[in-house]
Amino acid sequence: MKNRTVIGIICMLLAVAVTFGVAPIVNRLTSDTTSVIRLSQDVKQGAQITDGQIETVEVKTDTLPAGIITQKSAVVGKYAASNLYIGDYFTAAKLTDEANTAEDVFASLDGSKVAVSITIDTFAAGLSGKLCNGDIISVIVTDKDSGTTTIPGELKYLKVITTTTAGGIDKDSIVKNDDGSYELPSTVTVLVSTEQAKLLAKYEENSTMQTALVYRGDSATAQKFLNTQDEYLKKAGGAVNE
Repeated sequence: MKNRTVIGIICMLLAVAVTFGVAPIVNRLTSDTTSVIRLSQDVKQGAQITDGQIETVEVKTDTLPAGIITQKSAVVGKYAASNLYIGDYFTAAKLTDEANTAEDVFASLDGSKVAVSITIDTFAAGLSGKLCNGDIISVIVTDKDSGTTTIPGELKYLKVITTTTAGGIDKDSIVKNDDGSYELPSTVTVLVSTEQAKLLAKYEENSTMQTALVYRGDSATAQKFLNTQDEYLKKAGGAVNE
């Protein structure tokens, strides 16, 4: 009888301990939340992020993705590095300090680089319509006479300014049709040196060109590819292959 009484008392003490000790700790762990910011509407690539497009929500801390930005001040005024959608959290890779629309790039031209367009002859040549502003591409050139295919060193890393449809609509202004389709681009405009522009004009006449996507992502990494291309041009003396 005494043993049963002792066991009963022990069980009661354990129940009290769980109720007033362990349970609150578990509740705190499972209900710990953090205030974070996220998009309250879709934002197109190159568009500036405004305060009105951001909402603050409470989410469980243990469900937060790594590297998300939680302060509005670190986001407002930045530009979308790619198309962003309602409910998206912010990370450094999704934002850029520079606008990325074609008009913004054109307005920033200072004579050191030029914008030039090349024809997209086939669906495949323009990466099946999937090229985006800010992409880093290589240009694959096939000589019409010899059939020889190369990626010229001068055209290894080029920045896409935009792609444009036959109707003159740039990538960042294209609106999808009701069935989800959209008009495909017929040209791709790239940011190049005058030497590269001459080379592209030459290939436009006697060769076919196809684009290959090299990199899509944050502007800092993209710039590394462009810096590598500039170094190549310097070492080559700016000469265009004849």
